[in-house]
Amino acid sequence: MKLGVLVISHGSRESQWVSLVDQAVDAVKQLIGDRLLVEVAFLELVEGRLIQDGIHRLEAAGVEHILAIPLFVSSGSTHVDEIGWALGAYAHAATDTDLERFNVSVKLSYGQPMDDAPEIVDIIMDRLQQLSTNAQQECILLVGHGSKETGFRQAWERGIASLVSKIVAKGGYSDGIGALLQLEEVRQRWSELHEKWPKHEIIVIPMFLSEGYFTNSVIPQQISGLACAYNGCTYMPHPRIVDWIVRQCNDWQVAE
Repeated sequence: MKLGVLVISHGSRESQWVSLVDQAVDAVKQLIGDRLLVEVAFLELVEGRLIQDGIHRLEAAGVEHILAIPLFVSSGSTHVDEIGWALGAYAHAATDTDLERFNVSVKLSYGQPMDDAPEIVDIIMDRLQQLSTNAQQECILLVGHGSKETGFRQAWERGIASLVSKIVAKGGYSDGIGALLQLEEVRQRWSELHEKWPKHEIIVIPMFLSEGYFTNSVIPQQISGLACAYNGCTYMPHPRIVDWIVRQCNDWQVAE
């Protein structure tokens, strides 16, 4: 059976944003070689490269089974759910969506978003090293987009709590906590850490795939006037993103 992989990201009008995704997937192709066909597709905003376009390209190349990998930060993203439903992975969407079912004529499997994957832990550890000077005197504040919708909010909270726990343990930090922008939690969570550890440095790390409005404007506004370290560095670019995609491909191919 000829196998193919469709890496699905949100999409952006910013060419640099799209380029970062393309660069990561190009590196995936080099590591995987000819054993899998790999395509990139976007949920919106990138004309000619939308999800249905990617499906058509893989099917036209003779692929008989597609692994669709959602290149999204959290399983709490409503986009992960609506894309899965539109691909036929779920019988029902758990959220309202404007998407229609995609035309998929071959077998399709749906992968996992990033959540607390070991590769993501490594990326955040690297981002912390750019700002950290003494982990034992520092606390971590992870900031994600979040969701107000029931079920999705809880998925965000579980994922961010697991990431915090793993990072604090691995890096030797004194404490850590997560905050969701959609719930306007940033200043409250900072206060909780500061009250508990008044002499500690608080390092703020964004849980975002790439730099943009939230990392450059929203988070800086939320932490304005607060004593903390922040540089806005996101998950991409980083070689461990490539490793995360390759691991899903390898695990899926072994299962096949």
